[in-house]
Amino acid sequence: MTDAAPRAGADGHASATTAVQRVAAEVRDEILSGALGPDAPLREEAWAARLGVSRHTVRAAFQRLVAERLATAEPYRGVRVTSFDRRQILALQQLRAALEVEAVRIALERSGGGLPEDALVSARAAIDAMAAIDDGDGDPGDEADGAWLEVERRHAEFHAALVAASGSPRIIEAHAAIGSELLLFILHARRHYSIASLVEEHRRLLDELSSRGPEALRDHLAHSTKLLLG
Repeated sequence: MTDAAPRAGADGHASATTAVQRVAAEVRDEILSGALGPDAPLREEAWAARLGVSRHTVRAAFQRLVAERLATAEPYRGVRVTSFDRRQILALQQLRAALEVEAVRIALERSGGGLPEDALVSARAAIDAMAAIDDGDGDPGDEADGAWLEVERRHAEFHAALVAASGSPRIIEAHAAIGSELLLFILHARRHYSIASLVEEHRRLLDELSSRGPEALRDHLAHSTKLLLG
Protein backbone atom coordinates (compact mmCIF):
# COMPACT_ATOMS: atom_id res chain seq x y z
CA MET A 1 0.00 0.00 0.00
CA THR A 2 2.70 2.46 0.91
CA ASP A 3 4.49 1.89 -2.40
CA ALA A 4 1.41 2.40 -4.62
CA ALA A 5 1.02 6.16 -4.21
CA PRO A 6 4.56 7.10 -5.25
CA ARG A 7 4.28 4.88 -8.31
CA ALA A 8 0.98 6.48 -9.30
CA GLY A 9 2.45 9.92 -8.81
CA ALA A 10 5.48 9.02 -10.89
CA ASP A 11 3.23 7.60 -13.61
CA GLY A 12 1.18 10.79 -13.62
CA HIS A 13 4.30 12.91 -13.91
CA ALA A 14 5.63 10.71 -16.71
CA SER A 15 2.31 10.97 -18.55
CA ALA A 16 2.32 14.76 -18.27
CA THR A 17 5.92 14.89 -19.46
CA THR A 18 5.08 12.68 -22.44
CA ALA A 19 2.14 14.93 -23.35
CA VAL A 20 4.37 18.00 -23.27
CA GLN A 21 6.95 16.22 -25.43
CA ARG A 22 4.26 15.21 -27.93
CA VAL A 23 2.89 18.74 -28.24
CA ALA A 24 6.39 20.21 -28.52
CA ALA A 25 7.24 17.68 -31.26
CA GLU A 26 4.07 18.53 -33.22
CA VAL A 27 4.69 22.28 -33.10
CA ARG A 28 8.43 21.85 -33.69
CA ASP A 29 7.80 19.86 -36.88
CA GLU A 30 5.44 22.53 -38.22
CA ILE A 31 8.01 25.23 -37.52
CA LEU A 32 10.90 23.30 -39.06
CA SER A 33 8.92 22.22 -42.12
CA GLY A 34 7.99 25.83 -42.83
CA ALA A 35 4.26 25.22 -42.28
CA LEU A 36 4.48 27.86 -39.54
CA GLY A 37 6.41 30.81 -40.92
CA PRO A 38 8.67 33.30 -39.14
CA ASP A 39 6.85 35.43 -36.57
CA ALA A 40 3.69 33.28 -36.79
CA PRO A 41 1.74 33.45 -33.50
CA LEU A 42 1.46 30.29 -31.39
CA ARG A 43 -1.91 30.25 -29.62
CA GLU A 44 -2.33 28.07 -26.56
CA GLU A 45 -6.10 27.69 -26.95
CA ALA A 46 -5.91 26.70 -30.62
CA TRP A 47 -3.20 24.09 -30.07
CA ALA A 48 -4.94 22.71 -26.98
CA ALA A 49 -8.15 22.19 -28.98
CA ARG A 50 -6.29 20.74 -31.96
CA LEU A 51 -4.32 18.18 -29.95
CA GLY A 52 -6.89 17.50 -27.22
CA VAL A 53 -4.67 18.57 -24.32
CA SER A 54 -4.83 21.22 -21.62
CA ARG A 55 -3.57 24.75 -22.13
CA HIS A 56 -1.11 24.09 -19.30
CA THR A 57 0.43 21.28 -21.38
CA VAL A 58 0.64 23.51 -24.44
CA ARG A 59 2.17 26.32 -22.38
CA ALA A 60 4.86 23.95 -21.10
CA ALA A 61 5.54 22.76 -24.67
CA PHE A 62 5.87 26.34 -25.88
CA GLN A 63 8.36 26.99 -23.08
CA ARG A 64 10.51 24.15 -24.43
CA LEU A 65 10.45 25.65 -27.91
CA VAL A 66 11.41 29.04 -26.50
CA ALA A 67 14.34 27.38 -24.69
CA GLU A 68 15.37 25.84 -28.04
CA ARG A 69 15.11 29.30 -29.65
CA LEU A 70 12.54 28.05 -32.13
CA ALA A 71 10.04 30.46 -30.62
CA THR A 72 10.16 33.74 -28.74
CA ALA A 73 7.94 35.00 -25.92
CA GLU A 74 7.40 38.72 -25.55
CA PRO A 75 5.10 40.80 -23.34
CA TYR A 76 1.88 41.81 -25.15
CA ARG A 77 2.83 39.75 -28.22
CA GLY A 78 2.71 36.25 -26.77
CA VAL A 79 4.66 33.36 -28.21
CA ARG A 80 5.73 33.50 -31.85
CA VAL A 81 7.90 31.51 -34.22
CA THR A 82 11.45 32.82 -34.25
CA SER A 83 12.27 35.16 -37.08
CA PHE A 84 15.99 35.40 -37.83
CA ASP A 85 17.16 38.95 -38.39
CA ARG A 86 20.64 39.92 -39.58
CA ARG A 87 21.99 40.23 -36.05
CA GLN A 88 20.71 36.78 -35.05
CA ILE A 89 22.04 35.14 -38.21
CA LEU A 90 25.48 36.61 -37.68
CA ALA A 91 25.54 35.70 -33.98
CA LEU A 92 24.54 32.09 -34.66
CA GLN A 93 27.09 31.68 -37.43
CA GLN A 94 29.84 33.15 -35.27
CA LEU A 95 28.99 30.66 -32.54
CA ARG A 96 28.91 27.80 -35.05
CA ALA A 97 32.33 28.82 -36.36
CA ALA A 98 33.76 29.00 -32.86
CA LEU A 99 32.54 25.48 -32.08
CA GLU A 100 32.74 23.67 -35.41
CA VAL A 101 36.00 25.07 -36.74
CA GLU A 102 37.76 24.41 -33.44
CA ALA A 103 36.23 20.92 -33.28
CA VAL A 104 37.59 20.12 -36.74
CA ARG A 105 41.01 21.55 -35.84
CA ILE A 106 41.16 19.27 -32.81
CA ALA A 107 39.93 16.26 -34.79
CA LEU A 108 42.49 16.73 -37.57
CA GLU A 109 45.28 17.25 -35.05
CA ARG A 110 44.32 14.10 -33.12
CA SER A 111 44.10 12.00 -36.28
CA GLY A 112 47.27 13.15 -38.00
CA GLY A 113 45.70 15.46 -40.57
CA GLY A 114 42.61 13.49 -41.60
CA LEU A 115 39.21 13.00 -40.04
CA PRO A 116 38.70 9.74 -38.13
CA GLU A 117 37.09 7.01 -40.23
CA ASP A 118 33.96 6.83 -38.06
CA ALA A 119 33.39 10.58 -38.55
CA LEU A 120 33.82 10.22 -42.31
CA VAL A 121 31.36 7.32 -42.40
CA SER A 122 28.76 9.29 -40.43
CA ALA A 123 29.24 12.45 -42.49
CA ARG A 124 29.01 10.57 -45.80
CA ALA A 125 25.91 8.74 -44.61
CA ALA A 126 24.25 12.08 -43.82
CA ILE A 127 25.14 13.43 -47.28
CA ASP A 128 23.85 10.26 -48.97
CA ALA A 129 20.60 10.53 -46.99
CA MET A 130 20.17 14.12 -48.21
CA ALA A 131 20.84 13.03 -51.78
CA ALA A 132 18.21 10.29 -51.49
CA ILE A 133 15.57 12.92 -50.62
CA ASP A 134 16.28 14.94 -53.77
CA ASP A 135 13.38 14.83 -56.25
CA GLY A 136 15.61 15.93 -59.11
CA ASP A 137 13.86 19.27 -59.59
CA GLY A 138 17.01 21.31 -59.11
CA ASP A 139 15.28 24.56 -58.17
CA PRO A 140 16.08 26.21 -54.81
CA GLY A 141 13.43 25.65 -52.15
CA ASP A 142 10.97 23.84 -54.44
CA GLU A 143 10.91 20.49 -52.67
CA ALA A 144 8.01 19.76 -50.32
CA ASP A 145 8.14 21.03 -46.76
CA GLY A 146 8.36 17.48 -45.41
CA ALA A 147 11.35 16.78 -47.63
CA TRP A 148 13.17 19.84 -46.34
CA LEU A 149 12.46 18.84 -42.76
CA GLU A 150 14.35 15.60 -43.44
CA VAL A 151 17.12 17.52 -45.22
CA GLU A 152 17.48 19.77 -42.17
CA ARG A 153 17.89 16.76 -39.92
CA ARG A 154 20.45 15.07 -42.15
CA HIS A 155 22.32 18.36 -42.52
CA ALA A 156 22.48 18.63 -38.73
CA GLU A 157 23.79 15.06 -38.54
CA PHE A 158 26.60 15.95 -40.96
CA HIS A 159 27.81 18.87 -38.87
CA ALA A 160 27.33 16.94 -35.62
CA ALA A 161 29.60 14.20 -37.02
CA LEU A 162 32.36 16.75 -37.61
CA VAL A 163 32.00 18.11 -34.09
CA ALA A 164 31.89 14.64 -32.52
CA ALA A 165 35.21 13.82 -34.21
CA SER A 166 36.89 16.27 -31.82
CA GLY A 167 36.18 14.02 -28.86
CA SER A 168 35.71 17.19 -26.78
CA PRO A 169 32.70 16.68 -24.46
CA ARG A 170 32.21 20.40 -23.79
CA ILE A 171 32.29 21.39 -27.47
CA ILE A 172 29.95 18.52 -28.37
CA GLU A 173 27.55 19.52 -25.59
CA ALA A 174 27.58 23.21 -26.57
CA HIS A 175 26.98 22.35 -30.21
CA ALA A 176 24.08 20.03 -29.36
CA ALA A 177 22.49 22.85 -27.37
CA ILE A 178 22.05 24.91 -30.54
CA GLY A 179 20.78 21.94 -32.53
CA SER A 180 17.22 23.18 -32.97
CA GLU A 181 18.46 26.60 -34.07
CA LEU A 182 20.62 24.96 -36.72
CA LEU A 183 17.58 23.11 -38.06
CA LEU A 184 15.72 26.40 -38.31
CA PHE A 185 18.74 28.02 -39.91
CA ILE A 186 18.78 25.64 -42.88
CA LEU A 187 15.02 26.17 -43.29
CA HIS A 188 15.72 29.88 -43.77
CA ALA A 189 18.59 29.06 -46.14
CA ARG A 190 16.56 26.81 -48.43
CA ARG A 191 15.51 29.61 -50.76
CA HIS A 192 19.18 29.73 -51.80
CA TYR A 193 19.64 26.00 -52.30
CA SER A 194 18.27 23.03 -54.12
CA ILE A 195 18.84 19.77 -52.28
CA ALA A 196 21.30 18.81 -55.02
CA SER A 197 23.36 21.96 -54.55
CA LEU A 198 23.37 21.47 -50.77
CA VAL A 199 24.57 17.90 -51.23
CA GLU A 200 27.31 18.98 -53.64
CA GLU A 201 28.50 21.73 -51.31
CA HIS A 202 28.84 19.29 -48.42
CA ARG A 203 30.58 16.62 -50.49
CA ARG A 204 33.10 19.27 -51.53
CA LEU A 205 33.55 20.42 -47.95
CA LEU A 206 34.27 16.88 -46.78
CA ASP A 207 36.91 16.49 -49.51
CA GLU A 208 38.51 19.85 -48.74
CA LEU A 209 38.80 19.26 -45.00
CA SER A 210 41.68 16.87 -45.60
CA SER A 211 43.55 19.24 -47.93
CA ARG A 212 42.69 22.65 -46.48
CA GLY A 213 41.87 21.83 -42.89
CA PRO A 214 39.64 23.99 -40.67
CA GLU A 215 39.72 26.90 -43.12
CA ALA A 216 37.56 24.89 -45.50
CA LEU A 217 34.85 24.76 -42.87
CA ARG A 218 35.29 28.43 -42.00
CA ASP A 219 34.79 29.34 -45.67
CA HIS A 220 31.76 27.04 -45.87
CA LEU A 221 30.08 28.81 -42.94
CA ALA A 222 31.04 32.23 -44.26
CA HIS A 223 29.42 31.40 -47.61
CA SER A 224 26.06 30.47 -46.08
CA THR A 225 26.19 33.55 -43.87
CA LYS A 226 26.75 35.74 -46.90
CA LEU A 227 23.79 34.15 -48.71
CA LEU A 228 21.43 34.76 -45.82
CA LEU A 229 22.59 38.30 -45.21
CA GLY A 230 22.20 39.14 -48.88
